[in-house]
Amino acid sequence: MRLFRPRLSSIALAVLTAAYLLAVLNRTFWAHALTYFDHSPIEGFSFALAFALLIIALCVSFSAKYVIKPVLVLFVIVSAAASYFVDDFGIVITRDMVRDLFNTTPGEAGSFMSPALVMHMVLYGLLPSLFILWVEVRHEPFLRKLAHNSAVVFPLIFAACGLIFLNYAGLASTFREHGDLLESSNPGGPITAAVKFGVVSWRNAHATLEPIGLDARHEANAARPPRLAVIVVGETARAQNFGLNGYERDTTPELRETEAINYPHATSCGTSTAVSVPCMFSKYGRADYSDYKGLSTENLTDVLKHAGIPVVWWDNNTGSKGVADRVEYHRMGNKNPAECEGGECYDQTLLDGLDPFLDGVKQDTVLVLHMLGSHGPSYHKRYPAAFRRFEPECLSAHLTDCSRAEIVNAYDNSLLYSDHILGEVIRKLKARDGRIEPAMVFVSDHGESLGEDGLYMHGTPYFMAPAEQTHVPMAVWLGDSFTKDAGIDASCLRAHADESVSQDNLFPSMLSLMDVETSLRKPALDLFAPCRKTAPRVAQVGS
Repeated sequence: MRLFRPRLSSIALAVLTAAYLLAVLNRTFWAHALTYFDHSPIEGFSFALAFALLIIALCVSFSAKYVIKPVLVLFVIVSAAASYFVDDFGIVITRDMVRDLFNTTPGEAGSFMSPALVMHMVLYGLLPSLFILWVEVRHEPFLRKLAHNSAVVFPLIFAACGLIFLNYAGLASTFREHGDLLESSNPGGPITAAVKFGVVSWRNAHATLEPIGLDARHEANAARPPRLAVIVVGETARAQNFGLNGYERDTTPELRETEAINYPHATSCGTSTAVSVPCMFSKYGRADYSDYKGLSTENLTDVLKHAGIPVVWWDNNTGSKGVADRVEYHRMGNKNPAECEGGECYDQTLLDGLDPFLDGVKQDTVLVLHMLGSHGPSYHKRYPAAFRRFEPECLSAHLTDCSRAEIVNAYDNSLLYSDHILGEVIRKLKARDGRIEPAMVFVSDHGESLGEDGLYMHGTPYFMAPAEQTHVPMAVWLGDSFTKDAGIDASCLRAHADESVSQDNLFPSMLSLMDVETSLRKPALDLFAPCRKTAPRVAQVGS
């Protein structure tokens, strides 16, 4: 006995799927449209109708044998997944977000898994997809199908273009002011982002690496101990919750005790790790940086290496994003179940081997520690039980299951633990002050939204990103022997610390700290240049 299957024409199934996408999986898009066009209902109605016509035309375009079901299922699955993050977290699906998806680790991906996500995908992705597969489609000969599809698609496109043309001035103004509108649409937003990612990836794959800093010179002073600069790259720490910046909670008690120099007005290069980390190590400032430039140009680690200074990178995150491809790199990990879970470890793993490393420093060296920090959405998994100071805390990866107070409590606990790691690094360096000349520079890669204006996490396009995602903590600690030999006035640094700085300062400032002379040096961005009592001891370029 043959099982019942509803029979629909291919065009009917395509239109039905388009209606589902429009009515169910574009909640945020329609909410934005209502807000952005509240000044002009006619323009808003024209845009909404044009958008609906284009989505129907898109689906009907693929209503052909062997094509229709795979494509429609793809549209539904992609839209369901995107709608979960767009609707619940306020995340905009951009090219950078797609890149992060492809570069994620199993541990990072696992942190996003939650019963809410699974239920959402089952209800809004799997069940509608099963319906599409269940339907028996009535197909026509190819030429007849082409004619019928054309008779539907082209009038829809012409009508949509007419509506847009009649209201072009108002629509163009809205799109310029609210670039996130179309990016929040499904399936257009994620598919467009994926195409952009593919195009950029193809171009980047053919990039040729350009050496820089071949003129870099460094002359170690045999009369002093070896110099060690530790760069700590934070993860998802935002300045607004950083205790040293005047936050109502003291989330940085250990840094405060070290008397580290705090820079309260620091900004990031991007709103995601994949942008900010390579950007802060590049010779380009935020205004000039691009993915292609980052991949096709050597970075700070290479220049230091050209100068003869060893660079070692310890990673407890999702990789160096290409920065450490040509220097000594170690993926950190710990088999201690108390410190690791699901492929991710507490940042304690960065401390476990630090003592023997410090004791083994024999020449001027740079060590980079890439923290897991406050990586969301599972903030509660970033710190051990001893750092649960602020309770109740959010214990879910689905942040909207928690109150904002619970989210902030978990996030602040993660900052408290990061502060402990930084304090431990400084204490270990200070204990060896004199045997080595120690320094530490800390800067977070980007910030984080914790529910302000309905936004969570990070990755919002920079031009529209809130300060919570671009205002980051930054701090410097210098050992006594370091400041003395380098001729740096610490009190002068403190006097200048209230000025606006950014990740653009890292490249020239590290060259300055390590006494590296090169034509790439930009004294105007060197944090230490205004406070040097004596000129740094370097070999002259060309010598």
